[in-house]
Amino acid sequence: MMLTRSLELFAPHHQELRRRLIKVFLTIIGCTAIAYTLSEHIVRIFLAPLFQASPLINKLVYTNLPEAFLAYIKLSLLVGLVTSFPVILYQIWMFIAPGLKSSEKKFTTTVVFWATLLFAAGAAFALLAVLPKMLHYFMSYASPNLEPLPRFGDYLTFVARTMLAFGLSFEIPFLMVMAGKAGFVQAVYFRKKRLFFYAAIVALAFLLTAGDFMATTMLAIPLFGLYEAGIFLTALFGVRMK
Repeated sequence: MMLTRSLELFAPHHQELRRRLIKVFLTIIGCTAIAYTLSEHIVRIFLAPLFQASPLINKLVYTNLPEAFLAYIKLSLLVGLVTSFPVILYQIWMFIAPGLKSSEKKFTTTVVFWATLLFAAGAAFALLAVLPKMLHYFMSYASPNLEPLPRFGDYLTFVARTMLAFGLSFEIPFLMVMAGKAGFVQAVYFRKKRLFFYAAIVALAFLLTAGDFMATTMLAIPLFGLYEAGIFLTALFGVRMK
């Protein structure tokens, strides 16, 4: 009886979750389809930093027959997921909104906006600022006796993963605010552990940029600023939500 009653109570939530998931799935499919129609333009944007990094490269190669096709599919899917990010966050918010207070709903809307903006800023920063420096460093090993022949699929995967990694790294303030909002930590904890987190940021930046010291610096400096912004926002929203 209790199990049956519990299932009856959960049924409306189950239907609501199902509707939200369908909307997310359809959004991803739609964005992926649009990205595939624009894949040639997207590929040109991704290839530009590589061609500018070295005069020795003016084209890429693929060694397996389906490689180019699969690369376009994976790229379109990734772009579809990224462009669907705001909708995914919004659907999550709409699902949990009935259980939130009005002040928490407003706070969550703000979080969705800034989380999306930070992710986009990180991805754009990787493409426009970091990747050109990294590729210039990698291409510096080329010589008359060592010819670079980057594969099409591997290069697109490298660019996509780099942009994704930077986009997620730029979510530091969002994660800090959420940790403070959930009551796990307070802003004073981030202040006291500042040097420890700075060291972790440098190590993360070093790994993400494959050991390029210039790119490491270019990533670490904005992350330091985002960390300090996260401390401020954690304290600010922590006070407001009490």
